[in-house]
Amino acid sequence: MLVYKSAYKWEESVCLGEVLDFPGTVSCGNTLDEARANLAGALQDMAETNLLCGEPLPIPDSSRCDPLAELEEPIYLLLQVGQHLVQHVTAPTP
Repeated sequence: MLVYKSAYKWEESVCLGEVLDFPGTVSCGNTLDEARANLAGALQDMAETNLLCGEPLPIPDSSRCDPLAELEEPIYLLLQVGQHLVQHVTAPTP
């Protein structure tokens, strides 16, 4: 499990979230809980994209901070390695 650092701030009634030590990982939500869930999904998507492209994951850096953030907290990335099941669905042609 990797532990990254997330930051949240509110702008115009929207909670904006960012993973400070995983560049490009951002999301938002109408509530803090929604922003947390959306940011967790964004982190998973970014990690999968990095791995599929053969790029390393950024090294977590708990010293990163956002002076404008209203809340900073850990966000956890759990990686599972294994075979992928690929399923192709096609429509019959007339």
